[in-house]
Amino acid sequence: MKKYKWLALLMAVLIAFTACDKKQEPSEADTEDQNEVNNEEQNEEQNGEQNGEDLRYLDASLSTKERVESLLKQMTLKEKVGQMMQGERNRVSSSDMMNLNLGSVLSGGGSIPGNNTMKDWNDMFQQLQDGAMKTTHKIPLLYGVDAVHGHNNVKGAVIYPHNIGLGAANDPELMYQMGAAVAEEMKLTSILWNFSPCVAVVQDPRWGRTYESYSSDPAIVTALADAFLKGQTDHGVAATAKHYVADGGTTFGTGEINGLLDRGDSIMSEEELRATHLVPYQTLVNSGVKIVMASFSSYNGLKMHEHEYLITDVLKTELGFQGFVVSDWEAMNALSGNNFEQDITNSINAGVDMLMEPNNYKEAVEAIIKSVNSGKITEERIDDAVSRILTVKFDLGLFEDPYQEKLTHEVTELGSEGYRDIAKQLVEKSLVLLKNENGTLPLKQGQKVFVTGPAINDMGMQIGGWGLAWQGQVDGNDGKITEGTTILEGLQEYAANYGIEIITEKEKAAEADLVIMAIGEVTYAEFEGDTTDLSITGKKAHPQNKNTIDFVEGLEKPVVTLIVAGRNVLINDYIDQWESIVMCYLPGTEGDGIASVLFGDKPFTGKLSMPYYKSVEDIGKEEAELLFDLGYGLSY
Repeated sequence: MKKYKWLALLMAVLIAFTACDKKQEPSEADTEDQNEVNNEEQNEEQNGEQNGEDLRYLDASLSTKERVESLLKQMTLKEKVGQMMQGERNRVSSSDMMNLNLGSVLSGGGSIPGNNTMKDWNDMFQQLQDGAMKTTHKIPLLYGVDAVHGHNNVKGAVIYPHNIGLGAANDPELMYQMGAAVAEEMKLTSILWNFSPCVAVVQDPRWGRTYESYSSDPAIVTALADAFLKGQTDHGVAATAKHYVADGGTTFGTGEINGLLDRGDSIMSEEELRATHLVPYQTLVNSGVKIVMASFSSYNGLKMHEHEYLITDVLKTELGFQGFVVSDWEAMNALSGNNFEQDITNSINAGVDMLMEPNNYKEAVEAIIKSVNSGKITEERIDDAVSRILTVKFDLGLFEDPYQEKLTHEVTELGSEGYRDIAKQLVEKSLVLLKNENGTLPLKQGQKVFVTGPAINDMGMQIGGWGLAWQGQVDGNDGKITEGTTILEGLQEYAANYGIEIITEKEKAAEADLVIMAIGEVTYAEFEGDTTDLSITGKKAHPQNKNTIDFVEGLEKPVVTLIVAGRNVLINDYIDQWESIVMCYLPGTEGDGIASVLFGDKPFTGKLSMPYYKSVEDIGKEEAELLFDLGYGLSY
């Protein structure tokens, strides 16, 4: 009996093992079911879907349009509106980036992190991007600055001549090189969005932004801005055409803040608007400009920020602009609505896609959401705006490289010799010789030259507004505000090679054979630069100019006058006192470019890109009596 029980137990164990072996070998039906599951998972991965989320927007092999559509359909209204907002770096935190899904951050003029080193900039950017990467869809931020004549917020960067001087140089090839160089220095600080070029076609030099315009001739403005844009684009930076449109054509007396010109009303026919002020935008749109900034100014009484015809119908539809329109700094505060929400609604419905709200970005997000929920702004308009913003971000490669670890760099430090050489060439070509009696220039070997004037050794005056501070700043007791060569340092450098003695002491001025006098304007920007008095000794002139002119006249020596200013200031009262006059505009950090031309090492080639008036009464007159005409400029 025990034998049979033992055999029965043995058989049961064998059957159990056999059953286990069969479970380890799935049936044909089980295999087909598992293959179907595996195929579904593989298809989901190939289609960019995981856990129900469409991830195709992360697939760089797809078109930008497909990626935008993939991402947009998954975004909530709050996420979309966040992308339409730009806050200022001194207000925005990493948590703001995460909680509000902010699309962009900017530095206003003079707004710098820490001690203004490359490391400070990159650390700040990484912290902000960390916040963006913690959002649901990890949409990278796009950081913007006003690198309007070099990466001018950052100490050590090369600062080029302001646009009015670049217009006098009128060299598209060098403008391309400048655009590329500025882009490369921007990338060193993790910044890929530049609020430049300004394509204003200025008509009145009393405007405080005159130096931001290349010329009063739209052809010159167009050619130089287009070259700069291409240099920026080819080196991975998104440039901005501004300020749309006719910011350089405001009528005197309509200025918003001071009743003069800035943020005023451009009162003109549409024919004139198109023939003069719209021209650069068509070319830049054709060249692929990604961003356009709306102007503070108005056109025939309607603020540009709520001008649906000019923004949506003309710029986006007629000209075919595919990028996004950004507002200017807190421009919502001056529109026609009865409150903040209504102003924002008007602007977005007119076609503005991103709001530069440095301080009120949280309130602006709430206002947009409220207007959408109440039907004042359609969801279609929001989707259009966000699609345009995402398109720029995808095209810049931000999703593939949010921390910019894969970017290529031409240089590793700011202020390279190669970029300074480009700037120096532009200085040399920007100088306009207005007068040169008795062959006073070039300087002659063996001469003793007395140099004087407030602009002779001041880096801040050479740079002007939009330097390391928004309104600019002069050098102080701590020395030059940034690295570079002053006019005096350049003269001393060349004098050593040409056998010329430079005298700086007033007590020895009588020993000189001739005098170089550098005078100019105080630093300013925008509305602070508006003036009714353009005289070289007037309201915006440096306060030392008059005493310097009087002192030099008393020496009874031949005089070479260097004018360091952001516009063609009035000199008719003094022109007969000076043998030679050189319009230097605002040359930037490479003042030795002035010395090389005065010594004859390089020729004078600059031509006036704007008329030079005799008096303010002549400004704008068809039959104005000019001191020098557009295109004027002497040579050796």
